[in-house]
Amino acid sequence: MTSNTSTVGSQFLSLHLLETLVAVLPVRDENGAPKSIVYGGTERHMITSQARRRAERVHTRNRANAGLGALAGRSTGLRTREWALITARALTSEHGWEEEEAVRTARAVIEATGLKFGDPGKKTVANLTKVLLFAPSDAGTRIAAHIDEQAESVRSWTEEHLAAQTMAAVSKGKKGARKNGGQDEPNADEAPVADAKLPAVPAATRAAVLTALAPRDAIDIALYGRFLAEIADSPNVDGAVQSSHAFTVHEAEQVDDFYAAADDAKLDRKKNALDFLDAADDASAGMTGYQSLITGTFYRHAVLDRLRLRRNLQAAGMTAQEAEEASVAAEAEFVTAFVDAFPEAKKNSTASTGSLPALVLAFEGERPYNYAAAFQAPIDENPLDKDGEGPAGPAAVKRLLKHHAFVSRRRPDIQASRVLTYDPQIDELLGTLKDTGAVSVASPVELTA
Repeated sequence: MTSNTSTVGSQFLSLHLLETLVAVLPVRDENGAPKSIVYGGTERHMITSQARRRAERVHTRNRANAGLGALAGRSTGLRTREWALITARALTSEHGWEEEEAVRTARAVIEATGLKFGDPGKKTVANLTKVLLFAPSDAGTRIAAHIDEQAESVRSWTEEHLAAQTMAAVSKGKKGARKNGGQDEPNADEAPVADAKLPAVPAATRAAVLTALAPRDAIDIALYGRFLAEIADSPNVDGAVQSSHAFTVHEAEQVDDFYAAADDAKLDRKKNALDFLDAADDASAGMTGYQSLITGTFYRHAVLDRLRLRRNLQAAGMTAQEAEEASVAAEAEFVTAFVDAFPEAKKNSTASTGSLPALVLAFEGERPYNYAAAFQAPIDENPLDKDGEGPAGPAAVKRLLKHHAFVSRRRPDIQASRVLTYDPQIDELLGTLKDTGAVSVASPVELTA
């Protein structure tokens, strides 16, 4: 097992980022409103870690699948409820199965392995698992290959399984009718209704499904982890990445933006109206409403446990050398995604995904370090206030680096501090700051060892 004295440095890589966003809505609550928290006695806008982690994970997966970056061509995962449908598509496209039989067989095999599915009476969810399952993206292809290879035995078992399910449903219906007053006691001439026992899936088939769904060499599963309670003997993964919620370094201010959407046909009629009555009929907007937008400078933090990443990959079957090489590549892509990825909600109407961070601070240590405390007192941007710090972006950079320099003097394990900025004003500011203990770099990859 790789030790925490790996050639890539200390066990933990801590990342801290400041970014300024204007009129965006990257994450919403159940009512469509921005999410917020109260911190330091004031309300702050919040972007949840779940939204950021998914954006980072998908960014990493898409680059790998496109042959880009350090993880080009490596295996990645897919989180979905559609594994039965994915398996069925592989059966039809690669093995020539008829579609209806393919779906029926794939669902039966995966369900018998331990995953629960939606109500069979509802077409929209009948073939979807009740939980999202994060598994290697080729899991469906692998399950389909086994089913086709063992077609005779699997088909025979599937028919037996479906027949037993039907009997179980009938049995449940009769018992329900008696319980609800349809018939208090069974007829003396009627055989008692027995519970139908479902046949166990063949051992080889169950093993094939578990192997296909196991994390294996999917890099993003090793990074972000997964939890699957439904199948006790399918391995869970404690992720190597910790992520915090992002929050504004100042008090939150929300804007409810009124919008009016034009009806093109109505406007064309108005433009070509022959008299004022025609114009009056088409005077109103096609649709109106409100959308909430947020603006602010956000602080967010993540940490990579290098030792955990290597252990996850070795537990999935890699040798120590393979895990080391994959981990170095995964670290480079994780840092790139942390800097570049952004949640895509409202991306077309706010251009939020084009944002670049004002500052990224990275350093190594023997434990994680979260610098949220640097912003417990909200930044006051009011230039008329004697305690005002000016614009939040530069003020937050000063606070963060001052906080880091102070902590670094008291924690000797902190080392290899680096900063990256995409803001020319911040770059000039960095040149004036003394004793930050950080070296400026020009790209995300340079933030890693």
